[in-house]
Amino acid sequence: MSLLSIENLSLDIGGTPILKDIDLQIAPGEVLGLVGESGSGKSMTALTVMQLLPEAARARGRVTFDGIDILAAPEDAMCRLRGDDLGMVFQEPMTALNPVKPIGEQVAEGIRWHTGVSRADAEARARAILDRVGLPEAKFPLSRYPHELSGGQRQRVVIAIACALKPKLLIADEPTTALDVVLQAQILDLLRDLVGENRMGLLLISHDLAVVAEMADRVTILRHGAVMESGPTGAVLSARRHPYTRQLAEASTHVPARPRDPSAKPSGPPLLEVRDLTRDYPGRRTGLFQHEKPFRAVDGVSFSLPAGHTAALVGRSGCGKSTLARMILALDRPTAGSVSLMGETLEGKSEAQLRGARRNMQVVFQDPYGSFNPRHRVERLVAEPLHLFDKRPDAGERRERVAQALDDVGLAAADMDKYPHEFSGGQRQRISIARAIITRPKLIVADEPVSALDVSIRAQILDLFADLNQRLGLTYLFITHDLTVARAITDEVMVMDEGRIVERGPTSDVLRHPTTPAAQALVGAAPDLEQALARRLSAERSGSPL
Repeated sequence: MSLLSIENLSLDIGGTPILKDIDLQIAPGEVLGLVGESGSGKSMTALTVMQLLPEAARARGRVTFDGIDILAAPEDAMCRLRGDDLGMVFQEPMTALNPVKPIGEQVAEGIRWHTGVSRADAEARARAILDRVGLPEAKFPLSRYPHELSGGQRQRVVIAIACALKPKLLIADEPTTALDVVLQAQILDLLRDLVGENRMGLLLISHDLAVVAEMADRVTILRHGAVMESGPTGAVLSARRHPYTRQLAEASTHVPARPRDPSAKPSGPPLLEVRDLTRDYPGRRTGLFQHEKPFRAVDGVSFSLPAGHTAALVGRSGCGKSTLARMILALDRPTAGSVSLMGETLEGKSEAQLRGARRNMQVVFQDPYGSFNPRHRVERLVAEPLHLFDKRPDAGERRERVAQALDDVGLAAADMDKYPHEFSGGQRQRISIARAIITRPKLIVADEPVSALDVSIRAQILDLFADLNQRLGLTYLFITHDLTVARAITDEVMVMDEGRIVERGPTSDVLRHPTTPAAQALVGAAPDLEQALARRLSAERSGSPL
């Protein structure tokens, strides 16, 4: 008997077709992977089950959950189901959490509403589930607010809220996108345990085929709102009978063409030099009687990057990667140590004195849409760094420079008159890269630049980074938790742990033969599509659980 049954589900919003005759079933204790690119209808399928659709949405067909006709259920019945029997982990944790409520209160809220237990009991249960998702009380008191956590830590809070009442069905929409690979493995293990312990059904929405191969009993491939292929995970992802399935699998393991030999030793002075960089943060009061101790986020980091070099900075969430990046970009002042760009030390300089350095180093953010003003057109957004020049270009020259930057990233000059919302996620990231290169910088710091993108778009953006490295001689520092990205695009890897760089070397050497516990943990936890498929096929042939 199916826990969730979707039959001939079609959905349109304002007359625009979104879903077309979707069929899928999930049994108790089963994991179904729902795979497809942005716009394929994955999230809309999930929101239909949760009945969280926009006002203009019209659904037809049949959606049955535990014997309940979801499409006919009144809102008060859905309110009783959501958070109790139906749980959902949303992709973007910051928008899913209330910014003015502590995390403990947000986890405990649903427990109290559905069970009627006391505040103390609800807080105790909230503490237990937060511990289980990797947020121990010693480091993450219930009084913490969402903005005080990293993206990966916020995602763990969202998972804790969704799993607190052990729902019969959990819908997880890209639940591990913001997590490092070690924590991702832990969260996937937790979800697997919950499925086994509680006979919970799990609808796992993901663009990571390796994760789906590791987790899902069956898989459904969506494209443009329609099912392309469906069946046992091992059989579907290994045979790849449908061209779209083959396209997704090939993009998952894509490696950009790199004519330059990454092992060739560059000559000349370093472009970027970091010496004994340290950043301490003071303690603070988090409650009436609670205090957090001072801590060291970055501890004596030293390295250098030659011109044209590409390096990855990898490590667990909270290891100090982003803090180090902010100090390199002169957005945060170090407690000790120094940063030099092109031989010029950045410490102690005023903002006016840093203008030249800022022209030569730019940043590409993880979420391009969040870094854009949605009211501004692309021309203004891409041209923002031009204020760093002593002589600002006039309107005609500015349009020429923006057009050239857009052309460099594979967009058209006509795109400069559009707004950010008129582009796909991959196109917005291209716009973000165009903004970064418009000053013709020497160094680009890329903070998780492809983690939120579909596998096909990710492959295109990695190709773009490699092409710009060759054509413009750019030096990259990639901050990433995705070892696939590090393997595909970088010359060397630096592994960071507890504020220190504990291992450094050529990418292939570090990722094939890690020597430190931190590097070994990252490499060991990284999902691998081919290995996961081999295990899945073996389990399917033998009829045994994975």
